[in-house]
Amino acid sequence: MTELTEDEYLALSGIQHFVFCRRQWALIHIEQQWAENLRTVEGDLLHRRAHDETQTESRGDTLIARGLRVVSHRLQVQGVCDVVEFHRDPAGVTLAGQEGTWLPYPVEYKRGAPKPSDADELQLCSQAMCLEEMLLCDVPEGSLFYGEPRRRVRVALDAALRWRVEAILKEMRALYARGHTPKAKPGKGCAACSLKDLCLPRLTKLQSPAAYLRAHLSGEEDAP
Repeated sequence: MTELTEDEYLALSGIQHFVFCRRQWALIHIEQQWAENLRTVEGDLLHRRAHDETQTESRGDTLIARGLRVVSHRLQVQGVCDVVEFHRDPAGVTLAGQEGTWLPYPVEYKRGAPKPSDADELQLCSQAMCLEEMLLCDVPEGSLFYGEPRRRVRVALDAALRWRVEAILKEMRALYARGHTPKAKPGKGCAACSLKDLCLPRLTKLQSPAAYLRAHLSGEEDAP
């Protein structure tokens, strides 16, 4: 694996974008394009509350850290966990300024309801893998909190999910190294995508962007 600086590591948040749509991920993380819609604004507000680093809590045998920055040098990824609960446990690790030993338990906040894909579970698992590398401990489970039903869904971070994380990150690194943005593949998710006007799925379904530009610049806007 090529040696990179931390500034060149992939963003953990990109895993969810990548699983949802590889083109969307590339537009955001390679081409640096972004657009807001109601869903992204609501999701941003939910994450801002979760990331409020001024809010720290101690509830008996549970410590709660918000907006915790994590990194994995092995996976070459970095990002921020919404919430990490540290549960007092004899098999845990020591924490600076705290007595006893603690095991981390990541909690990722999502707007809406659980999705049919495993995008959220993969993002949560990648956070856990970073925590394991940083703290030298095992993180076998985490939770996803969904804003619509306002409840947690427990996720077992098993070997199959971890294998998927590594395979997806490998594919992401390959595309990123090439600076390649995949072609649009219009689907059901396009209507809700904040980048639909930038992505232009209907246009690319009819003709390539290069063909469109050639026709437009030559004054042949009605060309097929």
